[in-house]
Amino acid sequence: MKTATTTTTKATNKVKAAHKMKYQASVYAALSSLLLLSACSGGGAAQTGTGTAGNTANQGKPTEISIITEFHTTEPPGADNPVLKEFEKRTNTKLNIIWVSPNSWTEKQNVVLASGDIPDLMKISDIRNPLMQQMVKQGAFWDLTPFLKDYKNLMEYPKTVLDNTRINGKNYILPSVRPLEGSFVLGVRKDWLEKLNLKAPTTTDEMFEVMKAFVNNDPDGNGKKDTIGYNMRDPGLFFENVFNKSNGKWKLADGKLVDTVLEPGTREMLVWLNKAYKEGLIPQDFMVMKTTQLEELATSNKAGITSDGMLGLWRQIENPMKIDPKADFLALTSLNGVTTQSTGFNGLYLIPKSVPEAKVKRILELMDYGATEEGFSLAINGIKDVHYKEVDGFKVGTKQADTDSISVSSFGKIFERNEKYLYAYAPGMTKEVFERNKKILDEKSKISIADVSVGLISETDTKVGGEYKKKVDDLKVKVIMGKEPIEAWDTYIATLKAEPDYQKIITEMNKAYQDRIAAAK
Repeated sequence: MKTATTTTTKATNKVKAAHKMKYQASVYAALSSLLLLSACSGGGAAQTGTGTAGNTANQGKPTEISIITEFHTTEPPGADNPVLKEFEKRTNTKLNIIWVSPNSWTEKQNVVLASGDIPDLMKISDIRNPLMQQMVKQGAFWDLTPFLKDYKNLMEYPKTVLDNTRINGKNYILPSVRPLEGSFVLGVRKDWLEKLNLKAPTTTDEMFEVMKAFVNNDPDGNGKKDTIGYNMRDPGLFFENVFNKSNGKWKLADGKLVDTVLEPGTREMLVWLNKAYKEGLIPQDFMVMKTTQLEELATSNKAGITSDGMLGLWRQIENPMKIDPKADFLALTSLNGVTTQSTGFNGLYLIPKSVPEAKVKRILELMDYGATEEGFSLAINGIKDVHYKEVDGFKVGTKQADTDSISVSSFGKIFERNEKYLYAYAPGMTKEVFERNKKILDEKSKISIADVSVGLISETDTKVGGEYKKKVDDLKVKVIMGKEPIEAWDTYIATLKAEPDYQKIITEMNKAYQDRIAAAK
């Protein structure tokens, strides 16, 4: 079998990227051990059950399945990859995986869709992709609704995710599942709080005072005023949610979707961040700094508050810990009582109607196996004693795992399992921090706000929404930096309230929301 690949360009930071991918693979490997996944080692028998690959794995000629997806490892897995071969062996398949570089992934999706020559299983990064949406409505992809009930591991995906990825009330989409909690948190230097005799902030007022203390009171003890409050790694969006008590651009009020851009909370957020900017509590050139540069303020022991996924906080604290072993980023449960959920998925898979029904079922068996404990472990950890060693109950990745591109960022992009605490653990983390993170995730799950707009489409927004967003984002930055007064924001909001196309977007989004409710009933 020949596996087609679209190779990545050689990035200048290849060594750094390789380290990052090894880290990501190790995260999932260690976590799978901590969660007591009972995955078999390489070559073990597949778990069986309704709809799993084990039912047909040893019956007849292998089923040939073509898949197109992206990879985020330094290089894509090759055609002779041992994990690929192991998946084929356990599921009685021949897999032709077309790996596409993230540098060309968005463009490649539309090229393949437009060509009509679509692989048996195709990943799409955005559920709002207009070409994909149009093709679904034209009948180009299988409605999987009648089949999914027979695949118990796929049915363990969160119901909200399966519901939110429906189109016209039907499950054409198999979501690339991710945990609802922990994909974004604010992290505050716990050791700095303790040194300055401060408590972890629970409100924006308290956070403002913490940021001031971090800037003015020498929390790192070097005798210099060289630290900042918040590094603005997420420039404003989280605080927009906090002030609006929402998750993203849309929130639900009295049964209707409300555009938070027009809400008073967004104005309050701009005033708050402008004050922080004027007092030097956030980077003065945040608007031109890359995410990696903003993050470096945290990793170089300069920023007292940062943001990331929960496990990413541990990566950001590793360098400061080399200077001070007590360094610690504490994930905040909420701010002003607000914390947000992720969408619960990172991309989606579809099967074109050109695939025969019998093969559709075999593809779903393959994906169902990938969602078992065994299949998930094979995808992200690889083969025991080849790609990882078990040390004191933990799976520790080997150099061969890097060589074979074994990672959540390669095979883990295809085969996924719903794991609640996936983001709670990172390699090297102490049990104390891991248990603390689990408790924080549990508390978040009690109050977290879902994004009610996931999967909803406005045709007008597809056409002109990007233009509005750019103008809104540009004005936000100018107001935060003081280049425009807050009154300029008020004037622009008044304009949007009278703008026909902008109001049409709101009308269409509300119709899509009501249609979803009707379809669910």
